[in-house]
Amino acid sequence: MTAPSTFGLSSEARNLHWLLTNLVEEVPGLLSVAVVSSDGLLLLSSDPGRNAQAREGRTARPGGPKGSSADLATVVSGIGSLTIGAAKLMAFGGVRHTMVAMDEGSLFVMSISDGSLLGVHGSADCDMSVVAYHMALFVGRAGHVLTPELRSELRKSLEAESAGSTR
Repeated sequence: MTAPSTFGLSSEARNLHWLLTNLVEEVPGLLSVAVVSSDGLLLLSSDPGRNAQAREGRTARPGGPKGSSADLATVVSGIGSLTIGAAKLMAFGGVRHTMVAMDEGSLFVMSISDGSLLGVHGSADCDMSVVAYHMALFVGRAGHVLTPELRSELRKSLEAESAGSTR
C-alpha cells in the first residue's frame, strides 16, 4: 500500500493520514482501508494510487477489492446503511461495528462519528480480534477530529489528487 500525500493539508488532516498509515503498518493482513463520509463519499484511503487505475480501467492487482478503495468505500457505505436500517427496525440502538467473514478474506466496518465509517478489507489469515482492536483505536483517536470542515478538506484533497492523476 502506498502512503497518501499530505502536502498542503491541515495538521488535523495530516494526523488522520498518519493514523491511517499507522493502522495499515501495524496490522498484518490488511489489504485495503477506507474512511467514508456519512453520504458515502471516500475521504481517506490506504491505496490512493489504485483509485486512478480503476478510473482508467486498468487491471487491478489481485488481493484487494476490485479496482480501488473507491470500491471498498461503496461496499462499506452500503453495508453501513443496511446495518443502520436493521438496527432501527429491530430497535437495538446504534451500530458500532459489522464483520463479514468470507472464504478468502474479511470485511470490517466500524462507525467513527456523525455517520462516518471506517472500512477494512483483510486477508483470510488476518487475526480478526487484532483488526477489530486496532480499528477501535483508530476510531477513538479519529472520531473527535473528523469535523465537517475536516471531511470537506479530505474530500477536496481526494478530488484534487484525482484531477492530477487523470491529466
